[in-house]
Amino acid sequence: MTGTNCRLTTKDFAVLEIMLERRRAFADPIVPMLADKLSKADVVAIDSVEADIVTLNSRVVFRIDAGPAETRTLVQNEVRGPVGSSLSIMTRRGLCMLGMAEGQTASIEQADGRRESVLIAAVLYQPEAARRAVREKSPAEVRRPQGLTLVYSAAADWRPLGERAGMRQTEDDDPGPTAA
Repeated sequence: MTGTNCRLTTKDFAVLEIMLERRRAFADPIVPMLADKLSKADVVAIDSVEADIVTLNSRVVFRIDAGPAETRTLVQNEVRGPVGSSLSIMTRRGLCMLGMAEGQTASIEQADGRRESVLIAAVLYQPEAARRAVREKSPAEVRRPQGLTLVYSAAADWRPLGERAGMRQTEDDDPGPTAA
């Protein structure tokens, strides 16, 4: 992977470190690319990553070579995303895109030796930026989340149907085991 100067969040860096440890055990061919990515990355706190940086679960528009623009969500494990709408960081393209900025181009070598360039055309959604935007809104601007709403609260002296106050047993009239 060449031409990349990436910025990884602390979370994404930790995910890649764990991925590297696991992949080394199986002599996976992506290990050198993964180790290179980790060694060249600038690590930033989650709250300070710019909105145009590709992070895990970001929705990204990209181009491979001069091909058409594709839109995918960058995921850790492709099984978790809907089919055809996600791109795993366990692939060369996905790993290359993680930490790249909007407008940045990188060149990667595929397993067959062919080189291709990856251009990040746009970052449509980044979870960290979305979280910051919600926090910066005033409480009046934030919509209430969908869910159950309490519309009636029973009085404290409420009793279940069929139970009357005078019918409760207050004395101990249980004959015990000797009655049997």
